[in-house]
Amino acid sequence: MRHLQRLLGAAVACGALAAAGAGAGPAHAMDDELWISAPYETVLPGADAGGSAPERTLDVAVGRDVADGTVPAGQLTVDVSEIAGFARVSWPANCAPESETSAVCAFPEMPAGTDSVPAATFKLRALPGADAGSSGQVRYSATAGDLTSHAGETRVGVGNGPDLGLSEAPHQRDLRPGTVTSVRATLSNSGNRTAERTLLWLDASYGLRFAARHANCEYTGTGALCVLDEAVAPGQRFALDTELGVGWKALYERFDHSVQPYSDEALAEARGEWTWTRGTGAELNLRPAAGARASAAEPDIDPQDNYGTVILEARNTADLKLTGSRVRGAAGDTVTAKITVHNRGPAWVASLGAGAAVATVRFQAPEGTTVGTLPEDRCWTAEDGTSPTTHYCRTPIHLHDKASYTFEVPLRIDRVVRGAHTTVATLNDDPELSIRKFDPNLRNNRTEIVVNR
Repeated sequence: MRHLQRLLGAAVACGALAAAGAGAGPAHAMDDELWISAPYETVLPGADAGGSAPERTLDVAVGRDVADGTVPAGQLTVDVSEIAGFARVSWPANCAPESETSAVCAFPEMPAGTDSVPAATFKLRALPGADAGSSGQVRYSATAGDLTSHAGETRVGVGNGPDLGLSEAPHQRDLRPGTVTSVRATLSNSGNRTAERTLLWLDASYGLRFAARHANCEYTGTGALCVLDEAVAPGQRFALDTELGVGWKALYERFDHSVQPYSDEALAEARGEWTWTRGTGAELNLRPAAGARASAAEPDIDPQDNYGTVILEARNTADLKLTGSRVRGAAGDTVTAKITVHNRGPAWVASLGAGAAVATVRFQAPEGTTVGTLPEDRCWTAEDGTSPTTHYCRTPIHLHDKASYTFEVPLRIDRVVRGAHTTVATLNDDPELSIRKFDPNLRNNRTEIVVNR
């Protein structure tokens, strides 16, 4: 399943949706410097027998690190000398060619509060006779007033084959548990060869279910693999609808889907070592397309747009509840207090987009005690220098209904204070995942750690 895993990346594991085609800005840019946002890579389909080749569009933007003040209008310099031997460039009106292989493009000012502006949108097309496998870099630099950018680049290659893509399906909000919704996308082929069959991969999060189990699909857990027999020729577009049941435990859900040209090898790789069960319902089909089936499949020449993610939010609640603990010990002892986050449902809670913790708890050491070493991957200490010191611990990014997560807090008893206690509470307004928005009872989101009572 290497191809599909590469498309997924670490999105589910960390809950963060990586933006395909992010720019080539620096990892640690300094303040008051420009950066360039451009596709990391694009592949140009080779010319057909008549010498015609599909175009690719490159969108380039210029941004800055700090959105304070106004950045004056500037210039983006584009150098295409490395691809001139196999590609033709069409410059937009705001770009003035300086030579056969470079142009300077004017971009507007960035007013205060604006962190980026479009700089240029130009088109590329493979030249007739361009060798498949040719590649080179388009390079960018930018200036605006006294500001300069770090270098940016886009790798451009040439390939022959189908280029399947999925349109971005809109996110859905306010879904009712117990109903069925449809994720509608468009499957297209912008390459120069026909995809005779398509391998479709689907994955629905815990609160969703497939409304039908199609005979041309096989299922494992919340995942599905479908083989679509309709040929998709260059330039063709087909509707692709997936019906999903919204479960009674649904809240913040996610649906992922991906396409690639079918081959027996691709199907075997996607199956991996999991056990799959074939559906028995009506087949999932595209509208019929003309053309005979080929005996072999060509790989997708540019898989960057083969994958899509849809966020689906249900109208539901989940009651989080905190419980603390009572501990006892003598001066010099180290005891373990526990803080538990319970999810009393009915919904599960997951941050499958932003990757935020379901809950972050805040606490201080009870009087007469010192908090010991906390797990670095879950907890941290405030660095504001205030006393007593405040500590924070976060849960994983999901918590199933009726499940709980416990933090163990080592406390060294420096001196015995009868009935020493501290309050533990959730942070209810994290902008990435606000507890206040789904928890109907915030009163039970506070508890205590009590020592020697």
